[in-house]
Amino acid sequence: MLSRVSTVFFSLCALAGANAVAANEVTISTQNGQRCFTSDGLPDHATGQFPNRGNPNAIAPQNVDVCMPLVPQKAARVTPIRGTMGIAVNGVQFRPNTAGYWDPNARRGHSRNGDRNWSLDIHGAPGKLGLDFNNAHVGRGGLYHYHGIAKSLTKTSGSTLIGYAGDGYEIHYVPGVSSGWALKDGQRPSGPGGTYDGTYNEDYTYVGLRGQLDQCNGGILGDRYVYFVTESYPFVPRCLTGVVSADFNKANHR
Repeated sequence: MLSRVSTVFFSLCALAGANAVAANEVTISTQNGQRCFTSDGLPDHATGQFPNRGNPNAIAPQNVDVCMPLVPQKAARVTPIRGTMGIAVNGVQFRPNTAGYWDPNARRGHSRNGDRNWSLDIHGAPGKLGLDFNNAHVGRGGLYHYHGIAKSLTKTSGSTLIGYAGDGYEIHYVPGVSSGWALKDGQRPSGPGGTYDGTYNEDYTYVGLRGQLDQCNGGILGDRYVYFVTESYPFVPRCLTGVVSADFNKANHR
């Protein structure tokens, strides 16, 4: 039997110039040592206009059914994220990376088949690939997903809690918390060349100053380890420190 089940149904209110999509539906339950989300993948807030100039995709309902551990366990090594790293309290996924790599032969200067040594960061890309005011856009298949903080999530939860990572640790947004990452100095030695300006993930290095978050944007909140979404790079964690559920970190969303 379920030890706890909570179900939240939201109706979206359109803002001027924004899209109204179908009603958000998400169920969060705990069972057999797991926290599980079942969702249509639609947000509980208004969105930007999609498709738009930087993003050709329209928002569509999804069949999201994912679980993560109720009690996270530290892993022997961190897991780099290439797909979904976590899910918000409203059932929308966090997918921090892009599918773009430096490609001098591509019209936009990047493509899926570009140089894997230089991966495009969405916040450094021209036009940010159509991100809306929630730091979200739409992937192939209509998946609306976050690349940064949607501040309305704190209203949804009533706290700094905004979601859960694929290894079970909580995800929080606390204004003013800074990451331990910084832009490198100087010029890129290869690939696109030019100054390290944040266009690519490889433009950043982890410096880890005292009091800052770890390389996975994790730190202590109260008396427990959690992840943070920050307003500077990496914005959403790009790696996880715990044992990751098989439902997460997939190239294709669920």
